[in-house]
Amino acid sequence: MNKRGFASDNNAGVHPEILKAIEKINEGHVIAYGDDPYTRQALDCLKKTFGSETEAYFVFIGTAANVLGVGALTRPFHSIICAETAHMQTDECGAPEKWTGCKLLTVPTTDGKITVEGIRRHIHDIGFEHHSQPRVISITQATEMGTVYKPDEIRQITAYAHSKNMFVHMDGARISNAAACFDTSLKELTAGTGIDVLSFGGTKNGLMYGEAIIFFDSKLAENFKYLRKQGMQLASKMRFIAAQFDRYLKDDFWLENARNANRMARLLEEKVRTIPGIRITQKVEANAVFAILPPGIIAPLQKEYFFYVWDESTSEVRWMCSYDTTEEDIDKFSACIREKMENHARKSQQHS
Repeated sequence: MNKRGFASDNNAGVHPEILKAIEKINEGHVIAYGDDPYTRQALDCLKKTFGSETEAYFVFIGTAANVLGVGALTRPFHSIICAETAHMQTDECGAPEKWTGCKLLTVPTTDGKITVEGIRRHIHDIGFEHHSQPRVISITQATEMGTVYKPDEIRQITAYAHSKNMFVHMDGARISNAAACFDTSLKELTAGTGIDVLSFGGTKNGLMYGEAIIFFDSKLAENFKYLRKQGMQLASKMRFIAAQFDRYLKDDFWLENARNANRMARLLEEKVRTIPGIRITQKVEANAVFAILPPGIIAPLQKEYFFYVWDESTSEVRWMCSYDTTEEDIDKFSACIREKMENHARKSQQHS
């Protein structure tokens, strides 16, 4: 068996329960492109989870969910405000700007979260034809820094946005981890806080692939089926995405997975904090641990357990825990870190 690493929750395998759900519906013929009983059942489940007034559409990947989600709310002369660390700004190869035509306006942040104060600096020249017009605020829950917006923090943003005739999109690739952090429902973190459109992900929490775009006002989804098709995201065998979400949402399965990932991140933080020479840089609220290490131990440590360097200039690294991370994984990884740190300290003393 391959060693479980700490680079990304995307690296984890598919949960056995999800594989069973896919296998279970892999019999016989059904009508393609979502006109099948499995997709209808999953969409009903999403309505029960997020609210009966919502409209949901399945797509293949998170970038598509983000791009098509904000694209439904904008025209090419609009702009989208997001954190400078947001996935759509740093890791989507310019796809939001290419496919929506909108300009991304970024807000500096130390913890991945943006505030009304930071957003306000972009709200100017409204109606002035020489400037792009702010239309959407996009927030990430949980953030790229592993932090989590509190419900009241989201409400402040949505209230401000709506007062300016703007919309709020949530990149919810790790929304399950955020909900697990607060022990709250998915609906409370979205519809309950005034979110307009959600990119609802499960790939990082046990699914094979697939995302759902959730519109909390059905009027916003008008003609979206055409946008999805033009966006090359209309799955012919949609039942295999739908079956995953149907299982994911039943019996708090999503929550069980997210709780384990979060708990393992907190356990890793506890163990690493006892190792001299390492500094934790962010609050551990979801399933990520950010830390600054001596540059000399990063490469040797990566040979044992692969992970990513977040900021080469400061030697800040990111360690991600997954639904299948175990306490044994944490014990072995933290012991490896301690060993590399002690070796590094001895070599430093010898050269001093």
